[in-house]
Amino acid sequence: MFLNKSCQVAALLLCFWALNTGYPHKYFAEKVTALLGEDAVLPCSFEFPKGVPVPYIIQWHKKGIKIPIYIWYAGYPPHIGEGYDGRVSLTGQASLNLTDLQEHDQGTYTCIVNFFDRSPDQKRNGSLVHLFVHAPPHFSIKPPDVVYVNIGEKLALFCAAGGTPDPDITWYMDNIPLNEGSNIKINRGSLEIFKVRESHIGDYVCRARNSEGSIVANTKVIVAGPAVITVPPRNLTKLEGDKAELICEAKALPANLTHRWLFNDKDISQLTWLVTRTVVRTDGTLFINPTSAEDSGLYTCEVFNGIGTPERASAYLSVEYPARVTYSPTIQYLPLGLSGIIRCYVKANPPFLHIKWSKDNRPFDPKSHHGVFSLSNGSLQIQRVIHEHQGWYVCTPYNAYGTTGKSNKMEVLVRDPPIFTIKPEERYQQRVNSKVTMPCHGTGQPKPDIHWRRTDGKQLSRDRAIQSNGNLTIRTLKKEDHGRYECVLQNDIAILVTSTLLIVEGTTPHAPTNVTVETSAFSASLSWLPAYDGNYPQSYVIWYRLLEQAESPWRTIRVDPDEASTFTIYNLQPNSEYEFRVLSRNTLGDGMFSPTVRGKTTPWDFLGGVYPTDAYGATYIPTVQKPSGPKPSPPRNVTVQETENGLLISWLPPLNQKVPVAFYYVEYRTQSKPWKRWGPIKHATSYLAKELAPGHYNFRVYAYSIMSVGQASSEVSLTLAAESYEVTKSRAITAGVVGGILFFIAAIVLSVCAVKICNKRKRRKAEKAYMMVTCPVAEARNGGHSHGGSPSPIKKRKRANEDGGTLASDHRPDQKAEYQV
Repeated sequence: MFLNKSCQVAALLLCFWALNTGYPHKYFAEKVTALLGEDAVLPCSFEFPKGVPVPYIIQWHKKGIKIPIYIWYAGYPPHIGEGYDGRVSLTGQASLNLTDLQEHDQGTYTCIVNFFDRSPDQKRNGSLVHLFVHAPPHFSIKPPDVVYVNIGEKLALFCAAGGTPDPDITWYMDNIPLNEGSNIKINRGSLEIFKVRESHIGDYVCRARNSEGSIVANTKVIVAGPAVITVPPRNLTKLEGDKAELICEAKALPANLTHRWLFNDKDISQLTWLVTRTVVRTDGTLFINPTSAEDSGLYTCEVFNGIGTPERASAYLSVEYPARVTYSPTIQYLPLGLSGIIRCYVKANPPFLHIKWSKDNRPFDPKSHHGVFSLSNGSLQIQRVIHEHQGWYVCTPYNAYGTTGKSNKMEVLVRDPPIFTIKPEERYQQRVNSKVTMPCHGTGQPKPDIHWRRTDGKQLSRDRAIQSNGNLTIRTLKKEDHGRYECVLQNDIAILVTSTLLIVEGTTPHAPTNVTVETSAFSASLSWLPAYDGNYPQSYVIWYRLLEQAESPWRTIRVDPDEASTFTIYNLQPNSEYEFRVLSRNTLGDGMFSPTVRGKTTPWDFLGGVYPTDAYGATYIPTVQKPSGPKPSPPRNVTVQETENGLLISWLPPLNQKVPVAFYYVEYRTQSKPWKRWGPIKHATSYLAKELAPGHYNFRVYAYSIMSVGQASSEVSLTLAAESYEVTKSRAITAGVVGGILFFIAAIVLSVCAVKICNKRKRRKAEKAYMMVTCPVAEARNGGHSHGGSPSPIKKRKRANEDGGTLASDHRPDQKAEYQV
């Protein structure tokens, strides 16, 4: 009682001190509420010291902003903070008028009045105001007006709204409020229906409401599906100049179909030579009028309504026309003594049946001339050119529709071909950073052009490779200069080519070539051709990764043995696309990567029960990197039983055995803690858990296939209780009884041992007394002196004999002691 009264008195004294010592009343905030867009007055009042006006300055602070948002001093323009221009002013004595309120204006404001000539002990005037800016709800995320779904699919509608106070969001279906259930989840305004049924089809309303108002957003959910092509286009054959019509009819819900036509996988709208002659009707039919020879190709109709993936169907349009000559050079040269071609470029659909040739205005039948053959493109090939092949030629192609006419006259001249006067050597071998010159010269009429090129198609170095008078000089040789080079001798008569190999020694190896890959469900076999090794033994490292994880680091594996050019990588994911490349290396370091190749592993035949094997033929279970493929059914009849050795969790295999189970995982947790697990458990349907602490546990079992994980089994609960007082007491009593018996037995054993030791000591004392009396007599009888000797030697010998040993005097000095352990 006395303590309570003392507390009350202390509280009164504290209040009195706060009021009379200037305890800042600004800590008692005044609340001001206003609507968004309206004006608000934040009150502030003060008193002059002793009631006498003195110069003062007013500051308004907003919590969270370091610099005052408003500073006023008589005779000076006020300071206005950023974002408050034109919206703040003083009203009354020191109150702040804030106009056009915005949501971010909400917060705590402090008014401080400072007097310039006040003494240090005078209190500071001011006030604390909390501004609430109320705003009616407004949607930041609205669900669409119409949503098309399929029965059995998942439906997700998103709805979010802002406002002050924070609005509550409620979902209605057909004017009935929706509540969460096993198939419906409502979280922060989002509505999810995991499996749509026919009863879920209807009108949905998202309502956002606070004290300032409410708004709604309507959504109509309709059963729908992707577009389906009902009448696909069919292959057509048309004569050039006719009209072609490709039909593509489709249906869908919603019926907002869009048709797109492609020619050889290119959008027709991007082909200027074709788009001017095409029209696409509203029903999707494509018209081409008139058709041209270039229109022959594959046409694809693509239909889409915004749901699923676009539906496609293709057909081939063949435009037929008479055979025609597309190009025939006016003057052609044939190399004397070499093989030559008289060119006549022909185009026809259907293919040309034959080509009629004439030479010097007379019929020319290639079959009747030895060494002359007709090529599939319409040209003539002459195996060995002679002067008689010179003349004027004309070609006329024919097919089932006839011909569009003959070619122009082509003058064929026979000339001597150019010849090499100097050829490069077969091989040039130089060290890195050195220089090499490869000569090449030739003559002919007309004078031939000489140039060098690489057989791999790479460009010659611009700053280090110099071609002069047919010679190729490469300075400061580098690794990339290694390879085969060709000298080309060319004029209008013929093109002659000779090659040489440049070997650059003392470099890291070149990139392997011709990399190929063959895959199975769980492995990929790579093969490649070794490149130049830099004149050192080389080895290889394979780099690979999943294509869908292209941003992740590459995995590497070394090829063993070093000289191998084939290797198999195991433990891959079925039905997945990988990237592979091969890196070569020698004693100087890593070389260059081969070109990257891709390979897709085949789907896993899970019904066949085939498991992957490693390089030694051992079966293993690969690491599941991405759950894919068929999932096993959940385990059945999970039971938990306490045993002497621990907690035994047992279950039955899944009822559906079409997907084989590779292993199981047992998961457990206590209360709301995260799940933990034991496993993997192979070739067993039980697990013995030991040393679990007392508590309430939940258990469940997962079945895994090689590539996927099924659903969890039903959860089983069990409470492991701490041992009761009775059990503890019983165990203590049992332990006490057993301990007492053991102590009693030990006491008996120790007593018997003590008696035996005491008897032995008494017997030894008696024998000693006897020896002290009898030994002098024995010595006297043997001619000794009764007092001249000592009984000690006899004592020593007797003890030695009792212990089964010998006296030190019985050992020879040269013998070593032996010990048996």
